[in-house]
Amino acid sequence: MFEKLKQIKDLRSQAKTMQSVLATESVTAEKGGVTVTLNGNLEVTAFVIGDGMTKAQIEKASLDAVNEAVKKAQKVIAQKMQAMGGLSQFGL
Repeated sequence: MFEKLKQIKDLRSQAKTMQSVLATESVTAEKGGVTVTLNGNLEVTAFVIGDGMTKAQIEKASLDAVNEAVKKAQKVIAQKMQAMGGLSQFGL
């Protein structure tokens, strides 16, 4: 029982470490005049809309830019987690 508790504590510690490392990462995507920047915790850190865009253009470009940024961030997250040993040491 105590071994399981130790594993949970270690897992929590590793998750906090990963979160701290990922917070320092940043990805940017630009689509149709909208630029979105996310950190490794998938938080939007910058959002820029180009001049002269219609509402419809802004909506479409925003969706496309956010989706592209999320995909890029997910790749970075996966690479960082793999480099840090992932969760395999806990049998997950």
